[in-house]
Amino acid sequence: MSLSGPRQAPKSGGAPKSLIILCHGYGSNGDDLIGLAPHLAQALPDTEFVAPNAPQAVQGMSGAYQWFGISNLDPKVIAQGARSAGPVLDEFIDQELERTGLSADRLALVGFSQGTMLSLHVGLRRKEQIAGILGYSGALAIPEALHEEIQSKPPVQLIHGDADDVLPVSFMVNALEELRAEGVDVRWHISHRVAHSIGQDGLAIGGHFLQEVLATK
Repeated sequence: MSLSGPRQAPKSGGAPKSLIILCHGYGSNGDDLIGLAPHLAQALPDTEFVAPNAPQAVQGMSGAYQWFGISNLDPKVIAQGARSAGPVLDEFIDQELERTGLSADRLALVGFSQGTMLSLHVGLRRKEQIAGILGYSGALAIPEALHEEIQSKPPVQLIHGDADDVLPVSFMVNALEELRAEGVDVRWHISHRVAHSIGQDGLAIGGHFLQEVLATK
């Protein structure tokens, strides 16, 4: 299955020196999350951005996609969904790295909500370590399997609103503890009075993280 979605070329006008793949949340689409690119590109002028639409359309919602179907936060449903959708994102990453000619350490994944679940699930299981994973308002899928399945340990930045009533901030805390237990360099930030969305503080902190991990070496 091939994914597609909106792209933004490097602001510099040259060939990309790094790549950011943005993974949207349930019921959204690539057009929504690519909206972060103009802001992030201010500090990352040589970065190309791509925001693929998730592989499944959400029935009854025009222009809405999902990485996997989910009606509640049942860990078994999330685990099954991550197992199913993970290879699709993994293949897309391979295709994009081949297309751009970039190495894995020039790639960062950015996720929101369900997109964070997939970014963490896939990014930590790739043998060639990527530059970093930035996860907004998400969770760690299949935490009980991470110890056996983790293949690399890219730096991770988790950001969550304390007023999130879709995925409460406790999901971020749990992910933080699991990642630390595996020796992952994980940072965290709680945005006060922010619901299931990205606050201005979270956007700024995420931008600094990406600038750090994608700095030209």
